[in-house]
Amino acid sequence: MDNNKVSVKIYGQEYVIAGESPRQRIVKIAAYVDNKMHEINELVAPGPASSLAVLSAVNICDELFDAQEQTEELEKQNAQLQKDVQHYVQLWDEAKKTYIEQKEEGQVIIQQKDALQRQLSDKDREIRNMKDLVQAADKEAEEKAAASVHELEEKCRELENSFFDIQMENIQLKKELGTYKRDTEE
Repeated sequence: MDNNKVSVKIYGQEYVIAGESPRQRIVKIAAYVDNKMHEINELVAPGPASSLAVLSAVNICDELFDAQEQTEELEKQNAQLQKDVQHYVQLWDEAKKTYIEQKEEGQVIIQQKDALQRQLSDKDREIRNMKDLVQAADKEAEEKAAASVHELEEKCRELENSFFDIQMENIQLKKELGTYKRDTEE
């Protein structure tokens, strides 16, 4: 970089300052030193410019050290904030990952629930079909039982009729036997 040569006035004296800083910066620094010397002159008894310059330099160094301490403190705070940010970003990433996992688990559970509901519907249909079959079988069994009962009733009537006929024949035979015995006894 080019060296800038700037003519400035500090505490009433002309100085030529050369440096790599831009012209406006050199003027601003010189004005700051000039103001500081005037402030110190107002606070202490007037004295030689060299004493004011030393006191101003001490005050400016004090401000510089304060600024450096503040900078160090801010850097520490910034480092802590960076750690906090990393921690919170990590927590955010973990929360996002957990959310995605839970969302995926939720989708799996929903799919399982849907599958179970389909199975339940299928089983309900099977149960209804089986109930229909049982009802049909009950009806058929009732009809068969009724037919069997009717058939058995018919057979019972036939047996009763046969039994009645046999009893009648038996009475007839007894009568004939009684007549035959009388006839033979006579």
